[in-house]
Amino acid sequence: MPHSRRILTCAVAAAAAAAGAVLPTGGAATAAPRTATSDFNGDGYADLAVGVPDGTVGGEAEAGYVNVVWGGPKGVGAHGSIRVTQATPEVPGTPEAGDRFGASVVLTDLNGDGTAELLAGAPGEDVTDRGTDAGTVIVVGGSKSGPGPGATVLTGPSPSAAYGKSVAAADLTGGGNKTIVVGGTGKVVARVIVGEDSMVTTVVAAPMGGRAPALATGDFDSDGVVDLAVAYWTAGAPSTQSHVRLWKWDADRSEMANFWNTDNAGVTALAAGDFDGDGNDDLALGECREIADENIDDPCGPEKLAKGGGVHVHYGSPASGSFGTRAQTLNQDTAGVPGVAEDGDRFGAALAVADVDRDGRDDLIAGAPGEAIGSEAGAGAAWLLRGGARGLLDAQGAASSVAWNQDTPGVPGVAEARDAFGAAVSAGDHNADGVPDVTVGSPGENASLGAAWLLPKGSARGAAAFSPRTLDLPYPSAAQKYGKPLSSR
Repeated sequence: MPHSRRILTCAVAAAAAAAGAVLPTGGAATAAPRTATSDFNGDGYADLAVGVPDGTVGGEAEAGYVNVVWGGPKGVGAHGSIRVTQATPEVPGTPEAGDRFGASVVLTDLNGDGTAELLAGAPGEDVTDRGTDAGTVIVVGGSKSGPGPGATVLTGPSPSAAYGKSVAAADLTGGGNKTIVVGGTGKVVARVIVGEDSMVTTVVAAPMGGRAPALATGDFDSDGVVDLAVAYWTAGAPSTQSHVRLWKWDADRSEMANFWNTDNAGVTALAAGDFDGDGNDDLALGECREIADENIDDPCGPEKLAKGGGVHVHYGSPASGSFGTRAQTLNQDTAGVPGVAEDGDRFGAALAVADVDRDGRDDLIAGAPGEAIGSEAGAGAAWLLRGGARGLLDAQGAASSVAWNQDTPGVPGVAEARDAFGAAVSAGDHNADGVPDVTVGSPGENASLGAAWLLPKGSARGAAAFSPRTLDLPYPSAAQKYGKPLSSR
């Protein structure tokens, strides 16, 4: 596609008119009294964005699309959805094979008008004058009548930069505008808006082994301004590196400043939440494992708890204290966590945060897409790990949790090999009843057509599944891998 020169000079002075997409006849219901930051159509219900980067669009394999699934009185999956692609009017670009539009997705209200915008990464996008697979991130405005106008947030500067492998958004400057953070191959950059000015600053540039850097946002130093967490790792040439780093906005230098690190920790997912209810944000490291011996003691906690994938949590402290000095680690061999830790489970490969039980302490949802269910290898599972007075573990080192898979009573379907249930997880109050719901993706379901499961109030009771078939989306014979990634809040 031609390189777009449209720059977001505010947090998207977002989108006004609809871009011509057709709404399904079973569209979302009448307005609800609560608001949600992922409410794309402005009806008061939290919506869900499902990235389908493997999706075929207009005959172009892996052109990719995003499915925005409407929330409503019955949650997501029962009120219709829309399909957003680069063929959607006013969305920049053209669907091309290998673009992988939707490889990363975020639904969030960028400009505070009560209606969410959609951020979508296309790391395979070819950009004129910048090369093959330079990548791009696009923002699409929401509205009551469907997708509004879109704009290009950022494009990669060179071939194989693959901008859009990951994306996040938060008010990192404390000025009221949201910074958009973009991860690519070997680099994380941020488009920062300060007053009337918009600038791009490099957060970190380092080998990342071709993986998408993991991103999360939270106030980790307890100063009242949101910070950025970045995790990345590579093994072998040019050297083995593995880091989790925290960054904050330095107004004097107009750049992101690194203020905390833990090295030698290979991490697949990050999530921020207040798991002990002390008012300070904590950081969960998912599928944390020690990558190499760099004379750093247990960067992911006790080595035995990394088997099958471990979740390692660094806890926040009051402003006078130091972040991360207290930590907890758990895996499937931890008391109170259903299951048994086995190599290849990938426990914690996907993470999401919500206070599901409404006790004032955040809970952690963790997916393990490699979990075997009976003899079905890679069927996958997900856990709700409850927060408590000491965090995710009590004084005896035990967790309080519940696990789900497709053989759990009340959960539709049957656990089958390579379903990868738990490859993505999210949480949002999709029926506006005041209690967050959990959504779990299973991109390997039905020969990799893919599907997602709604667990109302974080329970198997009333659980429902939805997929391209049930949502009347086009699905050719090629694998679509619907269900990863997911975004709602």
